[in-house]
Amino acid sequence: MKRSQLEIYVDILELLVHEGPLMLRHVMHNVDVNCSMMKRCLDFLTKQGLVEGQINRKERKVYGITQLGVTVLKQFRELKEMIPIVVETGN
Repeated sequence: MKRSQLEIYVDILELLVHEGPLMLRHVMHNVDVNCSMMKRCLDFLTKQGLVEGQINRKERKVYGITQLGVTVLKQFRELKEMIPIVVETGN
């Protein structure tokens, strides 16, 4: 089943909150999207202030979740619990 854009954004935020800052290829691999899609997603999340690019000790760019990203993810989880999402099966 194809994931929505929102589901991909949430998967990225979930990964970063659990794993900490990661390089693009690690996020891409764990979230299972192609490179161009991942770049667009990280660009969007960065512009929204939910994710930030950082340089790690090895001088490599990594992406980490911001405090705003943690807050938005928490609110999304609460909303998801309040509103059961019905999955359409196409039957």
